[in-house]
Amino acid sequence: MEVWSVTAENMWSYGPTAGHTPDADLSGYKVEALDGPIGKVDKHSNDVGEQYIVVDTGVWIFGKEVLLPAGTITGIDHEERTLHVAQTKDQIKDAPEFDKDKHLGDPAYRDQIGGHYGQYGPGH
Repeated sequence: MEVWSVTAENMWSYGPTAGHTPDADLSGYKVEALDGPIGKVDKHSNDVGEQYIVVDTGVWIFGKEVLLPAGTITGIDHEERTLHVAQTKDQIKDAPEFDKDKHLGDPAYRDQIGGHYGQYGPGH
């Protein structure tokens, strides 16, 4: 069985075992970090090479929204409406805040996000 390793090249794509289906609306799904819940999906993108979710963390980090590249998602349970990510709560809390103005149109911002999650190594 092949293990999905997150790299700079595939950080913005769902892994082959994540359970993602291109037509799925992930809005409102709960998001689970390695060590517990972090919030709900506010928005997401299925654009090839630019797949991501934006998580509304609610009161957990005082309403901060964070952008998670699709490569950080390890599993999607459509029946339970839950996403699992290969990051800890602290790793997500320390991520650059979601900037809806820069979003993915700014390569430097995209690199900053990818660099933050990529620093934890393949699959983490």
